[in-house]
Amino acid sequence: MAGATETIATFIARTSLADLPPDAPEKAAKAIADTFAVILAGAGSEVTEPLLHYARTAGESGVSPILGTGMTATAEMAALVNGTFGHALDYDDVLAIMPAHPSTIILSAVLASLDGKRASGKAFLEAYVLGIEIGGRIGLGMTQGHYRRGFHATGTLALFSGLAALAKLHGLDVPTTRQAFGIAASMASGLRRNFGTMTKPLHSGIAARSALTALRLAQSGFEAAPDILEAPSGFFSTYGVEESDPDAAVRDLGRPFVIADPGLALKKFPCCYATHRAMDGLLALRSKLGFDATAVDRIVCRMPPGGMRVLTYPRPATGLEGKFSLPYTLAAGALDGKYTLETFSDAAVRRPEIERFYARIQAAEDPSCRGDDPHFEKRSSGSRGFVEVEVRLRDGRTDRVRVDKAPGSPTRDLTWDELRTKFMDCARHSRRITQDAAGRAFEAIRNIENADDIGSIVRLLR
Repeated sequence: MAGATETIATFIARTSLADLPPDAPEKAAKAIADTFAVILAGAGSEVTEPLLHYARTAGESGVSPILGTGMTATAEMAALVNGTFGHALDYDDVLAIMPAHPSTIILSAVLASLDGKRASGKAFLEAYVLGIEIGGRIGLGMTQGHYRRGFHATGTLALFSGLAALAKLHGLDVPTTRQAFGIAASMASGLRRNFGTMTKPLHSGIAARSALTALRLAQSGFEAAPDILEAPSGFFSTYGVEESDPDAAVRDLGRPFVIADPGLALKKFPCCYATHRAMDGLLALRSKLGFDATAVDRIVCRMPPGGMRVLTYPRPATGLEGKFSLPYTLAAGALDGKYTLETFSDAAVRRPEIERFYARIQAAEDPSCRGDDPHFEKRSSGSRGFVEVEVRLRDGRTDRVRVDKAPGSPTRDLTWDELRTKFMDCARHSRRITQDAAGRAFEAIRNIENADDIGSIVRLLR
């Protein structure tokens, strides 16, 4: 009987675009548009200066583009930098069953792997969907216990998303794919202690680079354990918990495809996904009641058990910390009535009026927000149970709202118009891409299935 590593390698080799559900290409195209957007926005973030300084001092030239900068680099450096840009603002997609942000790793690794060669839109979509499938299934097999141990699954598990996409796009056979997985498993890394620092998005960059390195080493004949996922002292037994099961990762490959069910969540707000339902609820109440910050007596936010696990900064001092702060996001929503990329700048977080508003916020986990979901313990912080937001105004009015699903979640899909708004805002944040070029690139991505060469999109966004 084939083990998990061989089963995955065989599935990658044998699956094609014709096997995918009818809605998979559009879902993938939306996620790809979203990912290009957040990489551009990341090119205008605080990680850019030190990261590009590192890239320049490496002293190596190459033809692989670093999006939004006008620079090129070696393939592995471009994968590292683009991958880091894509997660720099915590604005990229979420696959809750991992839980991780796989698309930035897939896109960054694939673009870097081309070295100027052509790749059709159909080939790209096929590779992308398989990357989502393999990373998601490995996440299911590992269980949420892997994340709770302190691992950042974007670095440890989405690495395999990037590698699966590369293996498909570059036509690796089954034995070579198994070797590549063996190599990549020894590169898996990422610790949650670095949340709120520049090193959290670096996990994405390292994963993209490692996926590409593993591919090229395997193509060159480099050897590794061919049963790395299931073997004793292999990936599952070392990185997992008692409930982790490599067989569970391959039992239902493609039945249904992860891109269709449970699907990806595309972020409406540029911060940790665990805050999004609370933010959505607050904006809904603000719109309904027509209040501003001066009218608020108290905001009460009730979160499900485990819903605040990753929200580790009750009083953030930087924009990065603000992305992982429930009190800050609530205060900012009450004061500003909207959330933009600028909401999570250092200056916005350090406003005196924000500091004063914290006294009016009460946020805590509440067992009553667990709900009756039998899979509650398998859900991520941003998708388990439900969230309640209550606003008490100084004129005596009180109202509350329950939010079960975040905007942009698979059952509250972002529209193409909403994605275009996000895409153009992200392009502005890059400071280098014109709105005309961004608009043309967005329309090309929307029709990526018909593209002869995805390089035409990349050239617009360099």
